[in-house]
Amino acid sequence: MDVTWTNPPHPSTLDEAALLDLCERSTQRTSGPGGQHRNKVETAVFLRHESTGIEAHAGERRSVHENAPVALRRLRLALAVGVRCAVAEGDQRSALWKSRCDARGRVACNPEHWDYPALLAEAMDNLWACGLDPRPAALRLTCSASQLVRLVKDHPPALALLNAARRAEGLHALR
Repeated sequence: MDVTWTNPPHPSTLDEAALLDLCERSTQRTSGPGGQHRNKVETAVFLRHESTGIEAHAGERRSVHENAPVALRRLRLALAVGVRCAVAEGDQRSALWKSRCDARGRVACNPEHWDYPALLAEAMDNLWACGLDPRPAALRLTCSASQLVRLVKDHPPALALLNAARRAEGLHALR
């Protein structure tokens, strides 16, 4: 997967309404378990971020109202992995990052939490800004390198992209 570069703010950090304004939304019928309701009603939600072309969908639940937040979360995660923003020199940590990183360098965020995609995007942007090396990226983010790698590892597609980019640069894969 190639990365797309964009200007700040990173799309995964936007609130729900702002992100949906940048997306094309559609609904469709999908097959699978769920009975007649699922097979007769358009319950699957498809979102496409217009400027990057990144897509996400959800259709495993029985209503649009249940599938929409799942599709939005999946889109935020896909944007966190596939979109990079340039990071200026110096302390560029967001207020969210500062609130989630303690004095001992631990990053506290469950991968299921709403904040996780924004934190992942910030981590990935800093890794790219530091030549894919977790040590200087962690110093910029005032966390430990192991905590930074652990944050990325919590979303396997992010780790796969990072390792592919590292291999392309002749660096060893992170575990």
